Amino acid sequence: MEAIGQAAVVEDAVRYCFFAATGSGGEALLRRCAEGVAVRFAPLLAAYIWQRQPFRLRYVPPRGETPAHLGGTTLFGDNVEDEWFIVYLVREITREFPGLAARIDDNDGEFLLIEAADFLPKWLNPENSDNRVFFYKGELHIIPLSETQEKEYGPSAANLTISQALTLLSSHSEEFLAAEPIRTAVYKRISGYPEKIQASLHRAHCYLPAGIVAVLRQRPSLVAAAVQAFYLRDPVDLRACRSFKTFRPEERVMTVVTFTKCLYAQLVQQKFVPDRRSGYTLPLPSHPQFKAYELGMKLAHGFEILCSKCSKVSPDSKRNVLSGPLWQRFLSSLKEKNYFKGQMEGSAKYSELLHMAEDYFQQSLTKPEGCVEVSPGDEILTLLQTTTIDLQELEREAACLPPEDNDSWLELTPDDLDQMLKEAGSESLQSSNEEEQKYDLETFAESMKAFVSKVSTHEGAEMPWSSDDSHVTFDVDSFTKALDRILGADSEELDSDDLDEEEEFDFSDEDDENFDAENQRPDEEVSPNELIGSLKSYMNEMDHELAHTNVGKSFTTQKKGASSVKAATSESTGHDSGAEDTELTPVDVDMNLVANLLESYSAQSGLAGPTSNILQSMGVYLPENADHASSVE
Repeated sequence: MEAIGQAAVVEDAVRYCFFAATGSGGEALLRRCAEGVAVRFAPLLAAYIWQRQPFRLRYVPPRGETPAHLGGTTLFGDNVEDEWFIVYLVREITREFPGLAARIDDNDGEFLLIEAADFLPKWLNPENSDNRVFFYKGELHIIPLSETQEKEYGPSAANLTISQALTLLSSHSEEFLAAEPIRTAVYKRISGYPEKIQASLHRAHCYLPAGIVAVLRQRPSLVAAAVQAFYLRDPVDLRACRSFKTFRPEERVMTVVTFTKCLYAQLVQQKFVPDRRSGYTLPLPSHPQFKAYELGMKLAHGFEILCSKCSKVSPDSKRNVLSGPLWQRFLSSLKEKNYFKGQMEGSAKYSELLHMAEDYFQQSLTKPEGCVEVSPGDEILTLLQTTTIDLQELEREAACLPPEDNDSWLELTPDDLDQMLKEAGSESLQSSNEEEQKYDLETFAESMKAFVSKVSTHEGAEMPWSSDDSHVTFDVDSFTKALDRILGADSEELDSDDLDEEEEFDFSDEDDENFDAENQRPDEEVSPNELIGSLKSYMNEMDHELAHTNVGKSFTTQKKGASSVKAATSESTGHDSGAEDTELTPVDVDMNLVANLLESYSAQSGLAGPTSNILQSMGVYLPENADHASSVE
């Protein structure tokens, strides 16, 4: 998105921009849209646990050719699901607010196009894709090149400005709707939301200090910052963990902590032994609650590291933010949207939802552009100062905890991997019943011949289904002269020994004149038809010479009165037509091609290889060799 006047996106971050589709969105309108988005999606975003940074919209004033818009950048770190959840949000926002058109990219560029790379039009490439891909009214749109640009597409094609793109999009939105395969590929990646959010969570028992339990009750998303602090720790960070000043190990209780699967995997896979001076001791690995003790110890180190890096913050700062009219309007909107799910005001569940709404409100609506972010450690200390910790109540709750989730998903067995590959293969085939697929050998052979006949460029070879509008120039005169030099000379002068002794075989214009003068009569001109006939005669003599050798017998020949592939579907290698036959049976080129490819494919034994790679790139998927599989069994 550098084309819209912004700096490049940092690694592992996603950037999103919302523009008024008509190009006339004022600051007041965009800010109202931002408030509307915050209220509409609060039930999803308030409880969401982000890996690094949350989804957040800010008003961005006009700059250069870029109009005013709502924008933001979210660092998703190791959890790529955060990025695709934001894609889902962007699509839904444009659906709920049809006056907005959205762009989204990351450090890889137009990653939506990367997801649908197999279905993109030929003209679309990284050089001309800037400001052409939008979400508008809940659908993916791609603005094509103009008629003049389409004739000579490439890096020279001028990129659109945002204003030009919005004008075209608002007036021709139906024409610019992305092709069905492109939209299917992108929508498939974000299918399952919002239900998918719950499936990405993991609940585990942790033996934690009471202060951390109280903090997580009010701000569950702080678990991400604590895991990251522990995961990215260095020796300087661990100095604060030699003697815990904030979270002493004496008052620990068992509790349930909700992680994302990515955070849980990062925490549980870390091998760490606490400092003896810290007071955190672990039971034997055979202890039934060893994992809970270990997870709690690691998480406590993360919280202590966060608190050691912060400055003291006044607890009144949060109260001032939540006392204005904007918060009252936000709270009223949440009640209208049934955010509290019928919970009575003052109940434990109501208070938990209210705390999450307050934190979401602070992050999304009250922080002005360019303000300094409040560190997680500051938030933890503020919560500790404003929260009453009832240790006895926490111990009573620990006695009846719900069971934790099974973490067997961490282990991937070979059978699981095979199942995943089969599912991916069946999806690529886009067929619900593989047994009913028919493999046409003639189509198979034609696809291979079409692939071989294509002309490759520095960008690679064209696949058979790709339309190639470029023309190949063929100089008939030069080709005729080359044949004349080869076939017009006496056979004695063109034996292999003479060719080996040549230091350079160069057909320069000067050599052409000398060679033609020596080997052709001046009053005789050889026509192209005669040259072709001479070449055919020469090839026939070679065929007769090789027909009765082992090389000749290794090829499959055509059966009389039968087509090339249909008549040779059974094995017919080693065909012998008799040594005395003067009339040669033509070699079945298609059958030999298919037989050799199938033999190579069978030799791969189900593994990746050159044959399967070439065929799959052309959209040809061969069935499993049932004969080979049965013999193995």
